[in-house]
Amino acid sequence: MGNREIAILGVGAIGATIGGPLTQAGYAVTLIDQWPENVEVMKTSGLTISGTHGDHLVPVDAIHIHELCTIPKMFDWVFICVKSYDTAWATTLMLPYLKPHGAFVSAQNSINDNTIAKLAGFNKILACVLTLGGGMYEPGKVIRTNDPEALAVTVGELHGQSTPRLIELKDLMSHVGVSKITNNTWGERWSKLVVNCMVNPMAGITGLSSAEVRRNPATRRILIRIAAESIRVGMNHGFEVENINGISAKSYLEADENMGAAMKNVETEMALRSSERGEGLPSMLQDLMKGRKTEINYLNGYVVEKGSQIGMSTPVNHTIVDLLTSVEKGIINSSMDNLARLKKFN
Repeated sequence: MGNREIAILGVGAIGATIGGPLTQAGYAVTLIDQWPENVEVMKTSGLTISGTHGDHLVPVDAIHIHELCTIPKMFDWVFICVKSYDTAWATTLMLPYLKPHGAFVSAQNSINDNTIAKLAGFNKILACVLTLGGGMYEPGKVIRTNDPEALAVTVGELHGQSTPRLIELKDLMSHVGVSKITNNTWGERWSKLVVNCMVNPMAGITGLSSAEVRRNPATRRILIRIAAESIRVGMNHGFEVENINGISAKSYLEADENMGAAMKNVETEMALRSSERGEGLPSMLQDLMKGRKTEINYLNGYVVEKGSQIGMSTPVNHTIVDLLTSVEKGIINSSMDNLARLKKFN
């Protein structure tokens, strides 16, 4: 695999899902994490991968975050796999360890490319849009939940052109899952943001899985409302929003505006496609189960912020932020009863 050195900062479900297969493929991968038990298990027993991609026990090179200053390595690729609210410090931490011609890859929820670029330079960041699924409920053990045959990774340059390093990144990520290159980086980014704004908070609010919120009639229509509002904000910022879970952005807008047959068509399609997403729990629900801070302000809150910048009202996303924040603070519990607060959008 040549002499490429790869760092994964943040070895939760996504970091492990990327780092494990790349290690198996023969790349020199260093897994860096701030969860002590996670690192110790990986050091002593390896990384256990189970689920839809088979069962594997992978010996890995894992280090505690405080051990980073003791290693002499410089990295060609640095994957940022931490929560969005940790992006700035994570980038700053890894900057001294990036080779002169190396690059960061944001493998995160939300849109953090600008945050990384402002610290490292816009020529030092590539976008990575993930449609894979996984969960980590025990240290050193990741469960993959997505269909191995479905698209898992989309990569792009921020300027939208193809480059040799982008082709290299696509080939690299093909070891993780089915991968492609996009020339519509920001449209793909916004499409993934819409998915996260739909599924993540709804699972957190109700306690349902990724697939269940798409199948349940009580939640599905609200998801379409969230999507349509988010799509409008993206389009008004000039983004060509790509398909959301295989359904066109236009279809979501028509469903929201016209109800009737258009709404029923999208609801039916969402339900049919729900199994493609796997039965895993989205990251926001996992965070709530672990008592961790969520990324709500970087998902639906980001849509509210971007809408406000251009004078667009975003009542659905605003309500979702308020409701999920109440769950995060322990004021209310994850429950289907919370849908009463969203009835006006159903």
